[in-house]
Amino acid sequence: MWWGGAVQVLPTTPSALVAHLVDLAAAAPGRRRVLVDGAAALEPTALADALVVPLRAAGRAVVRVHADDFLRPASVRYEHGRQDPDAYLEDRLDVGGLAREVLDPFAVDGTYLPSLWDARRDRATRAARTRAPEGAVLVVDGELLLGRWFDVDLTVHLTVRPATLARRLGDERAWLLPAFARYDQEVAPQDVADVVVRLDDPRRPALVVR
Repeated sequence: MWWGGAVQVLPTTPSALVAHLVDLAAAAPGRRRVLVDGAAALEPTALADALVVPLRAAGRAVVRVHADDFLRPASVRYEHGRQDPDAYLEDRLDVGGLAREVLDPFAVDGTYLPSLWDARRDRATRAARTRAPEGAVLVVDGELLLGRWFDVDLTVHLTVRPATLARRLGDERAWLLPAFARYDQEVAPQDVADVVVRLDDPRRPALVVR
């Protein structure tokens, strides 16, 4: 998750970063869909949650959905073992379910399914379909979300140096490193995301401008 080339790195602050993302998310009228992508160790959930209050203050209703509530059954995720990095990248997320039940219908009429699969219990959540008001902003957080052909309005990718990610994952989750390395190589999220945020020091985030 470290690259060279003609990029400009603009230091910012956590509050300024949130304000910048809120401005982008609310920049156009109508319903908007935002993906916050990053390894769980980089806390994309926390950043996505931080957008809720200021978006509401800007007059936008907010819908929060977690990609981890749209995982595939354990029989699929763990077919090749519980620590297979390729399966983590390819087989973990129910890509079709997230698009079909959330992202696509939200844009059409504001309907969405809050959750689909309870990974801990390994069974369907049986959540009821909900409708968001016109002008609502859907914020979805998760890992390895880019390069999935999701139809959204704004993508945010959180990144760090490989050594930083290894340190934050620790020994128990070091098996995930090949999954994220392959994601970087094959998807190039730092190139396809609308906003790239470097978080080597979470107290001093930086925006990457290409």
